[in-house]
Parts: sequence; structure tokens; C-alpha cells
Amino acid sequence: MSTYAAISDLSFLLVEPSDTQKKIITKALEEAGIKQIEYANNIQEAVAVISAFPPDLVISSMYLPDGSANDLIDNIRNNESTENQCFMLISSERNKEHLEHLRQSGVLAILPKPFSQKDLKRAIHATLDLIVEEEINLEMFDPKTLRVLVTDDSLMARKHISKTLNTMGIGEIEFAENGKQAITLLNEMEFDLIVTDYNMPEMDGRELTEAVRLDPALAHIPILMVSSNSEDSQLSNIAQEGVDAICGKPFEPSVVRTLLAKILN
Repeated sequence: MSTYAAISDLSFLLVEPSDTQKKIITKALEEAGIKQIEYANNIQEAVAVISAFPPDLVISSMYLPDGSANDLIDNIRNNESTENQCFMLISSERNKEHLEHLRQSGVLAILPKPFSQKDLKRAIHATLDLIVEEEINLEMFDPKTLRVLVTDDSLMARKHISKTLNTMGIGEIEFAENGKQAITLLNEMEFDLIVTDYNMPEMDGRELTEAVRLDPALAHIPILMVSSNSEDSQLSNIAQEGVDAICGKPFEPSVVRTLLAKILN
């Protein structure tokens, strides 16, 4: 199936109470090649649609008549039958604190209002990357036997990272909730890659990186840091201390694929 054909086959659910915004976003989606679009005005309607006919991607506004996108994503992620639902936000909300929960919940993209057609297309392709599985091409590793340790205090983030890695053919994944747990696992098992969050309780990503690089038995393991503060100056300092690559939340599968190929090859 060609990418274009795959895009035209995708089904979207747009959760947006404003008729004007509905028209603007629908027009942009149609111009991007999306033909199947369902609509919901609130969380209750959205949950009913997702439960009955799960779409390939949910696009939601931040503020809805019966709650916010945070409430909607929690409802989706806390239900076993919908927890892997691809989700994207289009909002004029600029407050980082208000958006943090969504970043940690494994959303594919957070687009501003007004958004660019280019950014919308990137989010659509990120959806495709999660649906169409394509094994990552590595010179020195077989993705099926690549052993990865994912360290993140957010269960939703761990699940999203795991799902993204699964689409690349990577299945051997262990989990830790903080750096302290990660060190315990690193001393018990062998790993080829560490994917870690930056902000975590007890022992954060910087401290974990430092501990790994100072241990001769672990120092060779590549580290990919995933953070919602990927533009902070703090993180550029961490890169100098031994992180092999830094990726922002929300992250796109294609970006992760490129970074992994770079640091593992």
C-alpha cells in the first residue's frame, strides 16, 4: 500500500465544540488527503464513538463543554480496549503546565491554533508510522533481539514509548519507574539501549546517565533521553555529559527511528 493510499484510508475523530473550528480543521484534513472524518462535540460523545468504532486518530480541542482534553485522554488511556488510541491536540493553549499532562500521556502531536498544513501532515504521518509496522534497519543489531530498558515515572509514557518501539520490531523491553529502579535492573540484566525520561522522582535522568557513564560495566550502553523540556539549556548540558540523543515529548516515531539508527549504528 502506498503512503498516499494509506493516508486516504485513515479514519479520524474530530472532537471540537466550535462549528467554525470544525470547518477550518476539516478543510485542512481534506486537503491533506483524509476522507473519513467523524465528529464529537464533547467527551461523552467522543468516548461513545471511540468505544464503538475506534478511529486511527483522535484530534481534540483543549477545552470541551464537559471537561478538557486531559479528562478525555485519561478516559481513553485508563480503558484497556482504547489505551493505545492515537491522540493529537489542536489548541490555542500556550501554558506549558496545562499541556504537560498531555505530553506525558503519549500524544502524537500538540498543534497550535492556527496550525500550519506542514505540521498537520507530520502528525498524520506519525499516525501512519504507528499503524504500519516497519522494522528498523540496524547494521549491528537484530531489532527482535535488541534489549531495551525504558525508564519513565509515567505509566502512560512507558506504554507509548513501548508501542512506538514495537512498531519498529523491538519487542524485548523492560521497564523502570525511576533511575534507582533502572540501576537495579542494569545490574541484573544486559541491555543494548536505555530510553529514559529526564524528570523523575528519587533519581532523575541526569543522575541515571551519570551513574551509567561512571560504571565501567555499563558505560558502553547508548542512552536516548525523552523529555517534555527538550529545549531547556539544562538538557544541552546533559548531552555533553553522556546522553547519545535527546528527543522531545510528544515524539514522532520517524524521529525516534532516525535517532535510534544513528546511535545504534
